[in-house]
Amino acid sequence: IAKACHDASSRHAGPFLALNCAALPDDVAETELFGFGKGTFGSPEGKIGLLEHAQGGTLLLDEVADMSEQLQRKLLRVLEDGEFVRIGDNQSVKVDVRMVCTTCKDLGVLVESGKFRQDLYYRLNVLGLVMPALRERKQDIIPLTEAFIQQHC
Repeated sequence: IAKACHDASSRHAGPFLALNCAALPDDVAETELFGFGKGTFGSPEGKIGLLEHAQGGTLLLDEVADMSEQLQRKLLRVLEDGEFVRIGDNQSVKVDVRMVCTTCKDLGVLVESGKFRQDLYYRLNVLGLVMPALRERKQDIIPLTEAFIQQHC
């Protein structure tokens, strides 16, 4: 759905990139998102993160509920200011990226329990879309099957 929204939007000419927040340890996810400056981690060259690579396009953060508090704080700054600082660097990088976030968890419940930042939740919850599991949409199985057969034959 996120890719279809990207393709139908004014950002369709820009990149569509994704990061599975649940699949990576926090330090790796942070490096992937923000990149790092020259000389950091013993590297003579820096690394551009997904936020910069997605410039003008869309960045999908899959399973955003699994982000650490620190990563949530940094992501909030990007959403508020449109800029961030690479790890080990001291210069701000400005970005113009649409963020689409997904999760299987109820973020409202996580906010109430203190496991997800309320301010980040309200920044991300601009347009909420609940996608029921396929087991709850049995009428979609045949059309989806037909589409996949058509696509792969």
